[in-house]
Amino acid sequence: MKKMWRSLAIGGLALSVIAAAPAAIAKESGNAAANGKSQNLIVLIGDGMGPAQVSAARYYQQYEKGVQTLNLDPYYVGQATTYADRGEDGGTIVSGIVTDSASAGTAFATGHKTYNAGISVSNEDVSKPFASIIEAAEASGKSTGLVTTARITHATPAVYASHVRNRDNESAIAAQYLDSGVDVLFGGGKSFFVTKDEGGKRTDKNLLPEFEAKGYKIVESADNLEALTAKDSKALGLFGGSHVSYVPDRTEETPSLAEMTSKALEILSANQNGFAIMIEGGRIDHAGHANDLPTMVQEALDFDAAFKVAIDFAKKNGNTSVVVTADHETGGLSLSRDNIYEVNIDLWDKQKHSSEYLIGSLNEAKTIADVKKIVADNTWITDLSDEEAQLILDGDGSSYNREGGYNAVISKRLLIGWSGHGHSAVDVGVWAYGPIADKVSGQIDNTQIAMAGAEVLGLDLAKRTAELQSANLYPKFKINRANEVLYPAKALTEALGGTYKENGNTVTLSGKAAATITVDLAGGTATADGKAAGFTVDVDNGTLYLPLSAFSKLTGQNLKWDALSERILLK
Repeated sequence: MKKMWRSLAIGGLALSVIAAAPAAIAKESGNAAANGKSQNLIVLIGDGMGPAQVSAARYYQQYEKGVQTLNLDPYYVGQATTYADRGEDGGTIVSGIVTDSASAGTAFATGHKTYNAGISVSNEDVSKPFASIIEAAEASGKSTGLVTTARITHATPAVYASHVRNRDNESAIAAQYLDSGVDVLFGGGKSFFVTKDEGGKRTDKNLLPEFEAKGYKIVESADNLEALTAKDSKALGLFGGSHVSYVPDRTEETPSLAEMTSKALEILSANQNGFAIMIEGGRIDHAGHANDLPTMVQEALDFDAAFKVAIDFAKKNGNTSVVVTADHETGGLSLSRDNIYEVNIDLWDKQKHSSEYLIGSLNEAKTIADVKKIVADNTWITDLSDEEAQLILDGDGSSYNREGGYNAVISKRLLIGWSGHGHSAVDVGVWAYGPIADKVSGQIDNTQIAMAGAEVLGLDLAKRTAELQSANLYPKFKINRANEVLYPAKALTEALGGTYKENGNTVTLSGKAAATITVDLAGGTATADGKAAGFTVDVDNGTLYLPLSAFSKLTGQNLKWDALSERILLK
């Protein structure tokens, strides 16, 4: 094992300097200091980047690269809570204390809490959309962008420019981007833009021609990304069918997060009205889920390099606020284990590829010898024991199976630990620069990130939210055997401004159009203004469900159902 006593004085000195510097550095605000406003806003999200992830990246820099600080360090201003609303998880009601990226993202994008899996919608049976700072900025005439190393349709970017009840509806998220007005979209996720016949996941149509028709330049490689100029005011970069490859697995054709960030800022800053952008290091989270520490460190450093691009731009521009946080911590990472006062940092960069890269080989392995060869080819380990190899063959008992077993073996050798493959509820760090710094310092809730961003840009989130809510509702629904979509009558009636009264087996619904619908629960029939109506009546576990035609009658509006986005179009 490598002893870690060296450089303690130097490390301690560096850390004391860091502790003293952030407040002063973060508040530097260029030429906008007087009014507390900024023309531009850069939000950076390190997905899954809890305190231990940041420490691990810094220790690696210090002890293996001789670099004493992360680019982030001087701008630390505080920490944020991450909890979500109560909600359902697989039919079980959960407290929300442990968040997912959808609910956490909704909080720091819109300023509102919601349930896990909800993408910028309220926590109700008939959800209403919440506007994000990106949507408000777009409406105010600013240019906007979303950049990520995850799929561009993944939860964190999605909360800024789409609205769905469930984050898994990525085909709808991609389609909503088409109408969002967001100017720059860089990430992975091509599969949600093309059809199954074309190797994608869509069942309706290829969206790329429609993006091109709206003026988007589509790029799929690092070279094509670099070739974009500020004149390409709209750009869609799709650098992988799913997520962008992990840092250790990338080829020259795959851009880094820093390269995507630089090009996005070049394009967006051409707008004299300013811009707002969200930049996500999305795969810090994925490496944490897999318990792959060496890859997680590389992803954190990739994110830190992107932050440097952003902060350098902000300082040169003089009218830009920057704020950085995480949606949650992932994996329950501990930088020690087994009561040993040591971590083997010298081994953290001895793995050639991520564990994800090895999944195919690991799944094909038949014998202990097969596993030993795979491990020896990818790591420094030439003395893998039969017991360790068998653990990999058996898997770790989670959905990660042999990949999980592989990472359990590697982690023990590295002397680091994990609590599991999920998220944890710890607070996450906040870093900031410019006028926004004072508004997010100290102990805050993650919703304050959105409120502070809107304040420094002079945006009216409430107004934009009201506009969105006048256009769409997102109800729970069911589909009967006749393939008819039915909606919870009480919740939807009240969401549409009507009244719902139940008296024994009779339910009366009244709407703004003075229409009245009466339902005989016992007989399963309905009347509209006293005349027989052909509405399907369905009572499920005590809840009355009716078709959309009933609510169109109730409101006097021609309500339409958007089956892809699972929402009701009000106009």
